[in-house]
Amino acid sequence: MKLRLSLFAILLATLSSAAFAGPKDGRLDIYWVDVEGGAATLLVTPAGETILIDTGNPGRRDADRIVKTITEVAGQKQIDHLIVTHYHGDHYGGASMLTTLLPIRNLHDNGRFDDMPDNPGQAYFELKVDNRHVVAPGGTLPLQQKDGTAKLAFTFLGGKKTFIDPPATAADNADLCAAGREKERDGSDNANSVVMVVDFGKWRFFDAGDLTWNQEARLVCPKNMIGQVDVYQVTHHGLDSSNNPLVISSLQPRVAIMNNGSTKGCLPEVFENLKATKSIAAIYQLHKNLRPDGANSNTADELIANKERECSGNYIKLSVAPDGQSYTVTRGN
Repeated sequence: MKLRLSLFAILLATLSSAAFAGPKDGRLDIYWVDVEGGAATLLVTPAGETILIDTGNPGRRDADRIVKTITEVAGQKQIDHLIVTHYHGDHYGGASMLTTLLPIRNLHDNGRFDDMPDNPGQAYFELKVDNRHVVAPGGTLPLQQKDGTAKLAFTFLGGKKTFIDPPATAADNADLCAAGREKERDGSDNANSVVMVVDFGKWRFFDAGDLTWNQEARLVCPKNMIGQVDVYQVTHHGLDSSNNPLVISSLQPRVAIMNNGSTKGCLPEVFENLKATKSIAAIYQLHKNLRPDGANSNTADELIANKERECSGNYIKLSVAPDGQSYTVTRGN
């Protein structure tokens, strides 16, 4: 299934054997690599730079899938920017193996900090990468621009529970926030997750790692410091300790993409909130939810990349036109 969206219209078309042209076509491509309920989101810019957000689990399986996507599908040879959103094994676990398979030019993370709730260990902080950077709210990636395409920007909105100040144009969210509620505090490193937004012309993408419910609310209450986006990476694999509806309602995404596993994530409360969000035209899942509650917590089969527990690791690809005015979402293999 291919979904094509623009600022004005939505068109559903049949999936064909798409040619993956890589950066030569001037498009911004994003791949959600199947790491079985972990996270690994790959961006390939119009200038041919690669940005990998998270690395999946330890071992060869996830690292091999990431490398295959970078080299065989996207036609690239290195990771220009690796971003580790937080120190849980399903997000940083594949990094050590990746360093043996591909050059990593820049690693961006929260660094070492006081009272780290989950320490990835000395081996992680000694990973073989060219340069290390600590994420700062409001910081950006120094990306190359390609002539003839929309302007590309990658901005860090926050990390370690510290966020940017609301911009002057931030919408007042007082009425919406009045209906909000708190959940039990998450004392793990999830709450420290790095938060990002990608702008390609007028097109926008939001990724908050595993940021949890109470911290999410701070991004949109009392002011919406994010604005609206086109694509929402469903936070924390679709778990209901995240995905605060205050955020989803404020962002008003057109498409939601969930990096869940066959029995991990995609919980009923989150799925119902996504379905109830009027702006969302399509919900994609990396895996079909095979838990007993899955019958009522799955999107349409044609929008699910992997339907069996033992799967081949199909990815989801999103490709934005060079002018940033339209984009397609497809299932790959």
